[in-house]
Amino acid sequence: MTLRIYRGKHGTKHDIGSEHPESPDRLFAIDDQLLASGLDMVCEHVDAKPIAQAYLSLAHDPYYVKSVFESAAQVDYSDNEKTLYAEQKNATVWLDEDTGLMRHSLTAALESAGAGCEAVDWVLEGSDRQAFCATRPPGHHATYDSAMGFCIFNNIVIAARYALQNYHLKRVAIVDFDVHHGNGTEQIVAGDQRIMLCSSFQHPFYPHSGSPVLASNILSVPLEAGTTGEVFRHKVQYWFDALRNFQPELILISAGFDAHAQDPMAHLRLVEDDYFWLSQQLKQVANVCCNGRIVSMLEGGYDLSALGRSAVAHLKGLGST
Repeated sequence: MTLRIYRGKHGTKHDIGSEHPESPDRLFAIDDQLLASGLDMVCEHVDAKPIAQAYLSLAHDPYYVKSVFESAAQVDYSDNEKTLYAEQKNATVWLDEDTGLMRHSLTAALESAGAGCEAVDWVLEGSDRQAFCATRPPGHHATYDSAMGFCIFNNIVIAARYALQNYHLKRVAIVDFDVHHGNGTEQIVAGDQRIMLCSSFQHPFYPHSGSPVLASNILSVPLEAGTTGEVFRHKVQYWFDALRNFQPELILISAGFDAHAQDPMAHLRLVEDDYFWLSQQLKQVANVCCNGRIVSMLEGGYDLSALGRSAVAHLKGLGST
């Protein structure tokens, strides 16, 4: 087992305001807990490169991609700009009411998507390899033709389609346990029988989607507010047999930790042990189906302490035998 963590150098520079919950502090919190746990010392660490623009069309309308680059150009300028324009350095272009671009955002988003593809390359070139992309912005709300919910590009779908295209895989699984339904992921992969999507989320809740499901390749677990870890484990248990029957050649994870009981953004009651358990179960499936190959990508999680602890529990679960 080898566990590698991918980061983007601009992930901590993408900052669209001190009041915004999707902040650079999220990555610092994860790094703090990795150090405190000692896990940092046993993982490999890689800086992700920005993805080539052409790969974004694996998940998105090329016209949407073009529009993002055009929006970013409105706030993109060098550090050597004259002080006359200093007041513009925090300018933000909003792609939707929650999703903004400032001067580092496009590069951070390209690194987030690039991390997933680089992790796929590394995982598929060996065996019993697991990767975690500690990058931001997240991606699972981004639809085929729009940004949404802090997400600019759908990183997990890009990684899945990249693996299918570049490695000629026949089957890839995506598991999304963020508290918010990954509406963008479901919209893009619905009906693509090469991809199985297992998704759990609070319902009814933002973004007010996910039930009923859009296609037969979606396994959906809506959860009521107040759902405990015990109930969560019972409801997602059927995923594991379904995944073994599907026989994925790679497992991808949209790892959102905002279903934690301490998270202010939602109302589920999971704790670190639940994330460890789920990650361990997925590792066992991966051991049977795809030589332990897993790529996990950070989505939500907004209580900083709970986020860091949960990410560590997740990685320990992925690293289990």
